[in-house]
Amino acid sequence: MLWVRRITAGGLVVGAVLGLAGCGGDAGTAAGDKNATGARATGTLRLGSVVVPASLAASKAAWANDAPFHQAVYDTLLRQDPDLKIEPGLATEWSYNADKTVLTLKLRTGVKFSDGTPFDAKVAAENITRFRDGTSNLRSYLQEVRTAEAVDASTLRLTLSAPNPALLSYLAGAAGLQASPKTFGAANADTRPVGTGPYVLDAAKTVIGSTYVYKRNPNYWKPADQHYASIVLTVYQTPTATVNAVRGGQVNGVAVPDASVQQQVAAAGFDVKTSELNFLGLLLFDRDGKITPALKDVRVRQAINYAVDRPTLVKAVGKGLGTPTTQIFKATDKESFDPALDGRYPYDPAKAKQLLKDAGYAGGFAVTIPQVPSGSTVLYDLVKQELGAVGITVKYVNEPQNSLLADVAKGKFSVVAGLPLQTDPTAWHVANFKLLPHATWNPFHTADPTVAALAGKLQTGSAAEAAKAGKDLNRYIVEQAWFAPWYRPRLGFAVDRNTTAVPQQNNAYPYLWNITPRG
Repeated sequence: MLWVRRITAGGLVVGAVLGLAGCGGDAGTAAGDKNATGARATGTLRLGSVVVPASLAASKAAWANDAPFHQAVYDTLLRQDPDLKIEPGLATEWSYNADKTVLTLKLRTGVKFSDGTPFDAKVAAENITRFRDGTSNLRSYLQEVRTAEAVDASTLRLTLSAPNPALLSYLAGAAGLQASPKTFGAANADTRPVGTGPYVLDAAKTVIGSTYVYKRNPNYWKPADQHYASIVLTVYQTPTATVNAVRGGQVNGVAVPDASVQQQVAAAGFDVKTSELNFLGLLLFDRDGKITPALKDVRVRQAINYAVDRPTLVKAVGKGLGTPTTQIFKATDKESFDPALDGRYPYDPAKAKQLLKDAGYAGGFAVTIPQVPSGSTVLYDLVKQELGAVGITVKYVNEPQNSLLADVAKGKFSVVAGLPLQTDPTAWHVANFKLLPHATWNPFHTADPTVAALAGKLQTGSAAEAAKAGKDLNRYIVEQAWFAPWYRPRLGFAVDRNTTAVPQQNNAYPYLWNITPRG
């Protein structure tokens, strides 16, 4: 697995396969009083991140491991609790019209940005439009928003070109972040965020790309969510750095996506909570054969699936911490997930060879895959070995970590290995994020009439129609071998003995207000 930055909304992080020596250590640091909030909050919460946010501007925001950087400064229009229930944020009420193409939100009054600018519906509308038209890799979340307008100072109306079943959840994440209008177009917007949130970036103490320091916003409208006087977010971009920070008592909480790191962090006395938020495997993006013609044939993509020894990959790459699968749908999505599809493609090199022969590639073909420098080549070696065994020649090209995701998004590579993608909470989320032509993780913009028709049922059909469409879509994507998943890794977040964190079902990083001093 790779330690690379995530650009999605939920669980994609990174990983690495490194044999780090394990030894105990005291990772405890003083971090506040659980009964003191707002002006009475004490202590500093020290968090570790595996990502450097590309920007702190709301209109460019990513989520997942980027979330705490934004949640410290900004509020969102809505919120989600750890079990994904939609709750009030800067919007206190919300309702749709009959066909769900108009969403009306009532906004809090009396709220101000930390620069003193009042928050109102006009500002909220501008933030929505800026995100939709901006450069965030999540901007497609708002593609159905035709207009955002202030009905009055405390009423925001969003008019959609078509229903978006995931819109409320999107407004509880990056797409709902609210920035001060004084930052719009500012030269320093990427590094000087201004929001209505619980903390304010301390620019004098912050080192962009390394350490981000936030101090309590004294005028925050919800002081009960201010559990600390200050927060320090430090970036640890390698497994070694993460383990050293834990052993050295430099953090109270840290993301630990890699299995070997999880084991060492636990040995150091941290409480590690794990969940299966992502899938790891081969991302077969070039389904139209634009770069690698062989991938246009479904039999070739199925052959790649049969060529993969998933149990071996779980053991060698995931240290046994993961569930083999051949589907990209989330196990908690009871309507669309199908347990039988976890084993649709058993390891069968002979069948893989036969499928390649049937597709006209008895002599094999070559594919170029990006390789990010890391501490181990285990993953890359196994991919080359297993695909090579059925006649597919893998050629690796070195790809700098800081340009990988941008190059993938531009459609530079037909296949990508070892880059985890989130498993989304519903079938519509999956379609909107990975399958439809506009989706972030459909970089070649593959258009498939069956996918479009099923997505349409998810978008506008009855509950029964949507449930059936979700099952059908999952099965279709597996049968068409749009991806070659290996397993769902167990991602972790670890806290020391002074800290408690409630995991967020759809996010790699707990939401900031759910990280609190331990009693």
